[in-house]
Amino acid sequence: MALHRTQDPVRFLDAEALDIGSDAAVSEHGSNRPDDPPLSSNDPTLAEVRELLQTYGGVIFSGPPGTGKSWAANKIGSALAGDPERVAFVQFHPSYQYEDFIQGFVPNEEGDGFTMKAKVFLQMCIDAAEDPDRAYVVVIDELSRADPGRVFGEALTYVEHSKRGLEFILASGQTAAIPPNLVVLATMNPLDRGVDEVDAAFERRFAKIAMEPDSVVLDEFLDRAGVEETLRRRLRSFFGKVNAQAKRNPLSAVGHTFFIDVEDEQSLQRVWKYQLRFLFEKAYRLDPDGLAEVEADWNRIFAPAENEGEPAEAEES
Repeated sequence: MALHRTQDPVRFLDAEALDIGSDAAVSEHGSNRPDDPPLSSNDPTLAEVRELLQTYGGVIFSGPPGTGKSWAANKIGSALAGDPERVAFVQFHPSYQYEDFIQGFVPNEEGDGFTMKAKVFLQMCIDAAEDPDRAYVVVIDELSRADPGRVFGEALTYVEHSKRGLEFILASGQTAAIPPNLVVLATMNPLDRGVDEVDAAFERRFAKIAMEPDSVVLDEFLDRAGVEETLRRRLRSFFGKVNAQAKRNPLSAVGHTFFIDVEDEQSLQRVWKYQLRFLFEKAYRLDPDGLAEVEADWNRIFAPAENEGEPAEAEES
């Protein structure tokens, strides 16, 4: 039996509904600031994604923490859909299941039983099929934190570009199809423990875009914040060196977005105290000498001018 629209569609809250937006702002996921401007129609990554979607069932943004994966997926998803009501955001986690994503039983309003309900992905399929001339987008954050094969179930095969529109049978016995105008974007850290399972399930169906630490974007952040030139130069030197070392120790990679709110030495020290320190302690837990070297390089950022001793700037990985 074919599925029809449920009586209780997913409700999407935007920045205006939450009173945290502005008339000029595009309502997007919390990973983007409400006053963040929309993506330019000439953005090269947006153009790349549009081209990839002609061949692949979706696009995965893959990279270490702080490289703007979620920002890119959310911005590009909003640009492709053109309307926040046609974008759904979900975050995978270890307990996320088929019943959360595709279809599952929920208590009925009378409280005396349960009703089968389309969940976020299936509901977006239904909505997209009813509106074939416009794009609908599902953005999956942290794809590798769940078991994608289990979460997608039968739908996994039909995410593939060549199988869009073909009907398949759900676990409930109902039929469904993934329409061509439903876009799937996802993010993942390639060092997550679940990445091997993701690769096995999605390798042929999804394209991947590598998101790497970017010193050019770092400079843009620091320039916009008016960071003093010496501090900026020293931070960029540190950024280059630790990311060059990440070629040998991938866990030590540091993304540019860690520094998005840096304005001065005090705000930069907060980044270390509350974030980077823990990242490096984990990355170098079996290499105390390597950790000591990173800490020394960090402290040189704040050394008096006559004792700069800056590390040689290296090209990031």
